[in-house]
Amino acid sequence: MADKGPESMKMKREIGLIGGVALISGTMIGSGIFMSPQFVLAYVGSPGASLLIWAVSGVIAMFAALSYTELGTIIPESGGEFIYILRIYGSCPAFFAAVTFILVVKPFGIAAMSISIAEYATAPFYVGCPPPQLVVKCIAAATILVVATVNILNVRIALRIQVVFLVAKLVALTCIVIGGIVALTQSSTVIVENLKVENAFKGTQYSLSTLGMAFYQGLWSYAGWYNLNYVTEELKRPEVRLTHWNVHLCLSQ
Repeated sequence: MADKGPESMKMKREIGLIGGVALISGTMIGSGIFMSPQFVLAYVGSPGASLLIWAVSGVIAMFAALSYTELGTIIPESGGEFIYILRIYGSCPAFFAAVTFILVVKPFGIAAMSISIAEYATAPFYVGCPPPQLVVKCIAAATILVVATVNILNVRIALRIQVVFLVAKLVALTCIVIGGIVALTQSSTVIVENLKVENAFKGTQYSLSTLGMAFYQGLWSYAGWYNLNYVTEELKRPEVRLTHWNVHLCLSQ
């Protein structure tokens, strides 16, 4: 009887529907949505242009997410951009993409999020003045270490924590939205002044640099729609039926 060959290593499929939704929503609803609105408004200079940039950024993120959904069903492997570039363009472009993401893109993104968390966490202890940068950096480093350790030890615990924080962020956003609506209803002049076209776009900055930075802030707030594709092989049921997209793909071939 021939000896059986060594079994290939496979990741455990422990991420279900709720975990997948929490993974995407929890990363999209992050520090960006709480910090970017002030920067978008500051760059474009008017509330009307600010709302327009938020709408366009949302449409771009939606189409990008739909494209990634299709890629995830066609190439059901973990790795996100790396695995797609590897399967489509080959090992050389995939290597440079992996190096770029590992050394530049991901570390900078994680650093920005952790510093934002540290600034919010230390703000109550330094009323009236900004917290010391050393304290902020130490708390940011500790946050990265704790999150990395939890994800390494147990995927299920990490997903449960993600769900808890997702609920907390949704509650915080709900309070902000309700507070804004209440503030608007208390003063009708504010609504009239901001809804008029001549007032809504008054003071808009039309330079490429300001619009580009505003779009960058908006797209950064929507970032996270791609994270589920990094763990496709850990999903319990990774198949997603987008029937009309598959039919269109077959007909085009």
